[in-house]
Parts: sequence; C-alpha cells; structure tokens
Amino acid sequence: MYCKRFYFKFGVFIKYYITTPIFYVTNKPHIGTAYTVIIADILSRWHRLLGDDVFFLTGTDEHGEKVDEAAKKNNQTPQELVDKISKNFEELWKSLEITNNKFIRTTDKKHVDTVIKFLMEIYKKGDIYKGNYEGWYCVPDETFITELQLVDGKCPFCGRDVKKIIEQSYFFRLSKYQNKLLELYEQNPKFLMPKNKSQEIINRVKSGLNDISISRSTVKWGIELPMEKDHTVYVWFDALINYLSAIDWPNQNYKKYWPADLHLVGKEINWFHSVIWPAMLLSVGLDIPKTIFSHGWWTVDGKKMSKSLGNVVDPLEITKKYGNDALRYFFVREVPLGDDADFSEKALISRINGELVNDLGNLVYRTLSLAEKFTGEVKGNKELEEKINLEKIKEYMTDFNTFEAIEEIWSIVRNTNKYINEKEAWKLSGDELGSVLYNLLESLRVISILISPFMPETSEKIRKQLGNKIENLSDCKFKVYSGKIKKEGHLFEKIK
Repeated sequence: MYCKRFYFKFGVFIKYYITTPIFYVTNKPHIGTAYTVIIADILSRWHRLLGDDVFFLTGTDEHGEKVDEAAKKNNQTPQELVDKISKNFEELWKSLEITNNKFIRTTDKKHVDTVIKFLMEIYKKGDIYKGNYEGWYCVPDETFITELQLVDGKCPFCGRDVKKIIEQSYFFRLSKYQNKLLELYEQNPKFLMPKNKSQEIINRVKSGLNDISISRSTVKWGIELPMEKDHTVYVWFDALINYLSAIDWPNQNYKKYWPADLHLVGKEINWFHSVIWPAMLLSVGLDIPKTIFSHGWWTVDGKKMSKSLGNVVDPLEITKKYGNDALRYFFVREVPLGDDADFSEKALISRINGELVNDLGNLVYRTLSLAEKFTGEVKGNKELEEKINLEKIKEYMTDFNTFEAIEEIWSIVRNTNKYINEKEAWKLSGDELGSVLYNLLESLRVISILISPFMPETSEKIRKQLGNKIENLSDCKFKVYSGKIKKEGHLFEKIK
C-alpha cells in the first residue's frame, strides 16, 4: 500500500515522491515559507544522493474568496493577480536554487480537469450530498469554523474576525471514515509525524468527525462543481488534489510515483493533510501517502511575524546578505524539524562565524594550504575513516531528523580539525605528512559529499578545490587519493 520499488536488470530502482504545501498567493513568501521548501529540497537532494528517482513538487494555491477580494482591491482580475504572484514564488525558488521537478498552479487546466474527475469519483461512491451550511467562515484562512472552535468570537487559528455563512452546499461524508482513519493511524505509526503532534490529531478524530462542506455558492473564483455549475469547489478540497494532478492521475503514469512518500506541511494545516486528505483518498480507493510530517513555526526575535509589526523576514534579502548555504545550514542546525524556532540575524551570524568560518572553513583552508606545498605521495592508513558513522546519518535522515544528521556530520568536521592539531601537521614532512594529508583530504572529500544536500554550493566549492568528480553516498569511504589540489579563497568570510 505504501513505498513501491521498481526493479531493473542490475539493481533496485526506488522512487521518492516529496511535496510541500502549495502556497496561497495572497501571502508574500517569507522565512517560514522558505523553511518548508528548503527542508524539502534538502530531503530531495539526500534521496538523489542515495540514487533514488526523486519527484519533488511545490506550487501555488490560487482559488478562493480571499484571492477574489485581493484582486478587487488591486483593480485586477483574479487571474491577473495570481499570474503575477505565482511568478514571484517561482523566481524565489530559482534564486534559492530549489531543485523541484514541478511547480504546479491550481489554475492549470490539467489540475482543474483532475479535480473534476476526482470529485466525480467520490460522488459515484455516494460520499457527496447536497445540504445547507450554516456556520462560521474565516476568509483569510479559507477555513470553516464550528461554534465550539471560536475563541472570543474569532478564528482559533489566526485570531481574525469570522463571518456567518448560510447557504446551500455540497458535503463530503468525512464522518464515514472516522474508524478507517483511526485504523490507519494505528497500523502505520510513521503516517503522522512527528510523534509529539500525532496524538492531538488522533484525539480529535476519536472525539468524532462531522461531514464537511466542499462547495460555495457565493464564491465565483474557483473550479465549477461538476454536479452543479453555480457552485465552486471549496479551496482546500481543490488544493489537496494537486498531489495527484501533478503526476498525471488518473492516467497510468501516476503509478510511477504514487503514493507520496512525504507530505511536508506546516502544523497549521496538519488537520487537512492528516484527516481530510486520507479520507478523500479512501473514498476514491487510492493508496495513502507514507508520511505526513508537520513542522513548527518560525517567530522573529521572539515575536510572531506580522505586517503590522513590520517583522516579516524576506528570505531573498537574507540570502543576498549571507548566501543560500548559510540560511540552509541555519535552518537545520538551529532546531529539530517539528519544533518551533526563532529567527534572528544575530543567531544566523553566530552560526556563520562559529561553525561555518571557524570549523569548516578553517579546516578546508588549513588542509589545502598544507597539501598544495606537499610534493610527496599522499597515502597512508585510514585512521580517520572510523570516525565517520554513515549508518547513523542515514538513520537520522530516514527519520527526518535533519538536526541530528547535521550534528553527526559536524562531528566529523570537528574530529578532523582535532586530528590536524594533535598531529601538529604543520611540523611534519615526507611520508609522515603524506599519511596525515591522506586522512585529511579523504575526510574532506567525504564531508563534501555528506553536506551536499544541506549546503550544495559549499560542497561544490570543496569538491573543485580537491579536484574530485561528483560522487554519491556510496563513495563515503576512504579510497586511493586521486584529486588534484587547486586552493582558492576562504569558503566563508567572518561577519563583524
């Protein structure tokens, strides 16, 4: 039901399908948006390093009442608005060197057609019916709110005003799938991750599920409901189906990558992905994704990001000042995936000056300075290889523990720096120096491979200075030294 393997003549071909949420176009990309996509990019690059066939999807969510209202305020049509803002997202991901295979938009004709086909499949199963909706709706979050969920009469998720809606609507029989969802959670312990957030979802499902409204008769900017053209599909029901439309469902091609191996989402949309989405798939009779992982939120200097406070951090501005790799490193080094975290330039600079300049940068510069002056033969024992625990790093990455994985990689960096000092390499010559250099250069080569998903630009700089070819994870073992040293400047500059 889950991970599929495709066999070919000389080995095993493993697919890896990873997605981010599709981002709503009325919000400008910020540091939290970039975090999701960068983490997904790190995981994608890691699986490519393993030799997997990776399909990495991201995109934009472009329907709904909020988009319509924003377009009117700007004297634009909704299509003009989404065309402009969606392009901003695409350009940002290119600037951040994100390696997504596809950028999907919910206004794409292919997606629209897929949503209609998917809805008709649910309708045929008897899981969609017409009724009357009366309740609260949060326009900024495009979310239906029950009376019990209100907090002081406002949206429990964003704290903003909600409006009362009374209108005809089509409903999805979510309540029908309560027991099947609980069975899914029990039988597949890695479906809801991280573990500290899974119980909240399970408890909510156990307390009972209500059928959900999936159409709006008063919202015109959306996909027409196939059962009744005067209704448009609820934006969340529309958006979730992008994970299938991107891989050409219902055509047979989709089976190459479905089911998804990982939906990486922010915790504020965990409910939609962990409850509503699998119920939709169960209704249609499709396999369930392997894992839904909900990561934490980023505050800025201890405060929630908001336009009124003027503290919304532009990831493009940060990377222009400090570089893509510095931000990528900070994201995985500062906090475990799943926890909330705080962003500050002071903390970022501290990581750059401490670990990137002093640890990695100095290690590379010192090693290459010794190596470019050495005229003997670089060979010796493999005393530093035993310091590399590749299996532990693999285990961490399998469990989405990027924090511990980068810590384990950094232990190799520190051990190699310690090795230079203990050997007092600058005092050595001849075969003795050749043996030490062998361990240093091979350690750097392995480090360059291991950091490539996290810091691809830095990895490439090290590789070029070592004179090595592009390698994969299977090359993380000491071999006969065959590089050609070409030392350049420092990898990172200290920031005052």
